[in-house]
Amino acid sequence: MSRAKSFIIFILALGTFGIINTEMGIIGILPQIAEKFGVSVSHAGLLVSLFALAVAIAGPILPLAFSRVNRKSMMLIVFGLFILSNIISVFASSFTVVLIARIIPAFFHPVYFSVAFTFAATLVNEDQVPKVVSKIFMGMTAGMIIGIPITSFIANISSIEMAMLFFAVINVMTFLAILIFVPSMPVLQKISYGAQLSVLKKPVLWISMAAAAFIVSGVYAVFSFFTEYLTKVTHMSSNSISLMLVLFGVTGIIGNVLAGKWLTNNAVKTALLFPFTLGIVYVLIYFMGSLTIPMIAIILVWGILFTMGINIAQYWITSSALEAPDFANGLFVAFANLGVTIGSTVGGAFISRLGTSSVVWSGIIFMILAFLMIALRTTVFRYSFKKVTAANQL
Repeated sequence: MSRAKSFIIFILALGTFGIINTEMGIIGILPQIAEKFGVSVSHAGLLVSLFALAVAIAGPILPLAFSRVNRKSMMLIVFGLFILSNIISVFASSFTVVLIARIIPAFFHPVYFSVAFTFAATLVNEDQVPKVVSKIFMGMTAGMIIGIPITSFIANISSIEMAMLFFAVINVMTFLAILIFVPSMPVLQKISYGAQLSVLKKPVLWISMAAAAFIVSGVYAVFSFFTEYLTKVTHMSSNSISLMLVLFGVTGIIGNVLAGKWLTNNAVKTALLFPFTLGIVYVLIYFMGSLTIPMIAIILVWGILFTMGINIAQYWITSSALEAPDFANGLFVAFANLGVTIGSTVGGAFISRLGTSSVVWSGIIFMILAFLMIALRTTVFRYSFKKVTAANQL
């Protein structure tokens, strides 16, 4: 890949970091926001939950609606909205204003991801698509794992206004980078909306979406309670847990690289082995979770598998609807957010009824369901892979 194309992919990854940082970074300052606007922490949590709901609703709709618009233009529009939202949030005088300012751009969150994944795919040969997509996912990993502690740190040494301004700075940097360095990308083959929607008639797509939802549910059912598990079961200090989050994020970047390589070489084997491997890790967490040193070693592997799972979920959906890439990527964003909601809800239910250590069993259940859906696609619907097989992706 040329340096120019590599730089464009870096810009796309920076964009994913900016958007995910805006979405997830707010978690690190929820108590301060609640205090500033005189609301409860649970009420302040609407800034996270309603954002995710807006993404899930828009996922199948807006990427389809804008699939025929110049991709560079759409990325600039999305980041323009996020920058405006960030600035309004910094100067907002009421919680309602902050909430509205976050929800509106959230609807365009899946548009950027859909455009970024599709744009990146046009830069390389078909058999290299998983690798470039995995590089874009690095920005997502950084946003999820690094964004929260950075935002919290800025708020602690300065103010929550400066923390939210950090969101705006990253998004302004991305906007300018796209404006200056990313070439115009008009959609040359404008697929009709009807043709794109017709992929929903394919049973293999529904099986793939179910598999993706179970994968994401399985990884978030346990990860959502990462801090609580290490606090109550492993008995780590808050400083040690912060270090574990950083370690988890670093190994997650490695997981992105491995996912891109392995999905390119043998996607079926990678997908089939994933739920089995993560299931084993969850069993080890259950039986060795109280031991600090073994848990550190487990976290190294856990972080790798976490991001691999997100990569596999994206590939599993998009490879089953190659004729409608924008719509397929929108579906991935929607079902991924659905998976986050389902996984965290079910994981929380296990904890409330059976105790903190039991949360790993919710993850194991989802991994079993994911394996069944993956196996169903690779056997009953094997015929649907012919086009991808020709590109040596399966």
